[in-house]
Amino acid sequence: MTDQRDESIQHEGPAGGWGSLKGIGEVFARELSTPAVLETLMRQNKAGGYMCSSCAWGKPTHPHTFEFCENGAKATLWDLTRDRCTPEFFARHTVTELLGWPDYELEMQGRLTAPMRYDSATDCYVACSWEEAFTGIARELNVLDPRSVVFYASGKASLETSYLYALLARMYGCNNLPDSSNMCHETTSVGLKKVIGSPVGTCVMEDFEHCDAIFYFGQNPGTNSPRFLHPLQEAVKRGCRIIVFNPVREQGLVRFINPQNPLQMLTGDATELAHMYLQVKPGGDIAALTGLAKRVLEADDTARAAGKADVLDRDFIEQHTHGFEAFVETARNTGWDEIERVSGLARADLEAAADVYVEAKNVIGVYGMGLTQHVHGSQSIGMLVNLMLMRGNIGRQGAGMSPVRGHSNVQGQRTVGISEKPELVPLDKLAAMFDFEPPRDKGLTTVDACEGICDGTVKGFVSLGGNFVRAIPDRDVMEPAWREQALTVYIATRLNRSHLVHGKASYLLPCLVRAEEDMQASGPQAVSIEDSFSHIYGSVGKRKPADEHLLSELAIVTGIAKATLPAHPKWRWDEWTADYGIVRDLIAETYPHDFHDFNARMFQPGGFYRGNPAHERIWKTDSGKAEFTNPSVMSALGIGDAPGRYHLITMRSNDQFNTTIYGHSDRLRGLEGSREILLINPAEMERAGLKEGDVVSLVGDAGDGVVREVKGLKVTPFNLPDGCLGGYYPEMNALVPLWYHDEASKTPASKGVPVRIRR
Repeated sequence: MTDQRDESIQHEGPAGGWGSLKGIGEVFARELSTPAVLETLMRQNKAGGYMCSSCAWGKPTHPHTFEFCENGAKATLWDLTRDRCTPEFFARHTVTELLGWPDYELEMQGRLTAPMRYDSATDCYVACSWEEAFTGIARELNVLDPRSVVFYASGKASLETSYLYALLARMYGCNNLPDSSNMCHETTSVGLKKVIGSPVGTCVMEDFEHCDAIFYFGQNPGTNSPRFLHPLQEAVKRGCRIIVFNPVREQGLVRFINPQNPLQMLTGDATELAHMYLQVKPGGDIAALTGLAKRVLEADDTARAAGKADVLDRDFIEQHTHGFEAFVETARNTGWDEIERVSGLARADLEAAADVYVEAKNVIGVYGMGLTQHVHGSQSIGMLVNLMLMRGNIGRQGAGMSPVRGHSNVQGQRTVGISEKPELVPLDKLAAMFDFEPPRDKGLTTVDACEGICDGTVKGFVSLGGNFVRAIPDRDVMEPAWREQALTVYIATRLNRSHLVHGKASYLLPCLVRAEEDMQASGPQAVSIEDSFSHIYGSVGKRKPADEHLLSELAIVTGIAKATLPAHPKWRWDEWTADYGIVRDLIAETYPHDFHDFNARMFQPGGFYRGNPAHERIWKTDSGKAEFTNPSVMSALGIGDAPGRYHLITMRSNDQFNTTIYGHSDRLRGLEGSREILLINPAEMERAGLKEGDVVSLVGDAGDGVVREVKGLKVTPFNLPDGCLGGYYPEMNALVPLWYHDEASKTPASKGVPVRIRR
């Protein structure tokens, strides 16, 4: 059962299959990776092996022979390319020239090989020694107010590196520790914590073996987490029904051919995944969820009137929840006309989806940024939790909340101290362990940092990985302000656009990738990461480093720390660099409940579980119970509909991971070539007087007087709801106002950006 919209205007081929293998092969050929990379792929995501540097999906206790997906393989091949971006490259090209290159061409230059500093006289990055880099960075940091410096982390760095990076920032004197979660999934950390007391999902991988239904909101596994397709396929085969709510009809949730299933590969017989696929309007999830809840209440009324068993789990609601009656009143009083108008969905479809929920014993709620990246995204999470609480679907096997994370260790970084919120970090313990007084004031989020750069209060930016300037909103406003900073430091593996938008002093520091051997004084080192299910895994790299001059991320962090901070007998940077096991002991001492016996457990098959109170029905909320919440709005959009206004969804292609562009094929959507396209449904094209192939601009329609425009977009018909447009991230970021973000978490609202079309 699917949505009624026209499927003929969109590619309907399956996810996986030969297309996936072809995509991997194209990147393998382009990167000229050595045959040894095949050994890395065979060890990928297996106990004692190498943990993928792509997404944060879990690593099973009993892995497949090939425990990697198309995107994970691409990430590994990308890391282990033979191409090198050497000092000679930078001598041939000025920074101003390189700013005109596309993102793809910048990263295609290959691995960075030497530490570089920006030379304003030549407008070039020039090679320098590591000592010169660390000394120069320290010199700049020591004349700046620590509160004016931001220490950003991208979400890939290991637990060991992240712990020391947070320690460096606090010993320096600030809590300015935003990470990529601020731009992506911080709404989960804030929204879930408020209602169930846990900032992360409650499910573990085994829950997907016992669920009867999955309600799936705003996430695309085919592109962002393809290994998730395996448990989804297995769930469907045993009778689980998947109900999808997403404005975009993503093939990863429609049809899947398992590349590890020879019969499917030979016959092309795909597994149909979605039982229902409902193309909700951008921001319409609150209304849709209200409709589902309304139907569940009606089903309960009918059952009780007939003397049948309750539909609601009243024992659970009474023992474990707070605020139920107020929520029920709101759901009952909200009319179907409003629900249909805001959600864009028919009452009959919502009732049919709710009936699946009622019939299922165990239900998992899965979601991604399509649910959360709105002005009222936190309320969307609250509504999904409301639905789950109605039948006790949190805190038992086969049921729970399962947000899907992006970067491979973005959740783990928060776990070990990378947070701008001092209340989330055991500062008293750090003070006792390291004999210093940590700052207690609240640090800067991503949005706060950007605002500080614009008003001049932020004067230094240290970036542990990532492509921050390219990923943030209001690019045309931010880039000129960025150049006024006194210092920018970029720890990276490849060149990207952020490195070319530099401060007055700027350093580009190349590091090892996770798949490469990390040799330190005590021998080869292992690192660790945390997945979306709160499991911790060890990872060992074995490939020869891309260049003899590369340092590990951890060694770069400790190098900056040694040069910047005063000597202290308890600050043993050299010892910690020599043996990462000592760092893990420090993590275990700081967080004994989560990381006891860290070194002994880190290579446990399937990872070791650090636990989750809500998983055990222990609610760390103000009331001590799970909270039903009352939405104040039916639409999660911050700016509603108006004549001529559309709402833009920013999307990743099949050939990218976050801001990394592997190529120009968006195979799963049937789109090839240019990324400068505007997706719109044919009916909207006709109403706007547009034809396929017309070239238009998108202009911002936020009403704040700021001119925002992206030009040269080719009109492309696509299966989207009325009033909705689609375009690629990060190219469309210039249209997202910096102030347009979730009210609770300040996560940019990139899934419902108000725009107009200009010819």
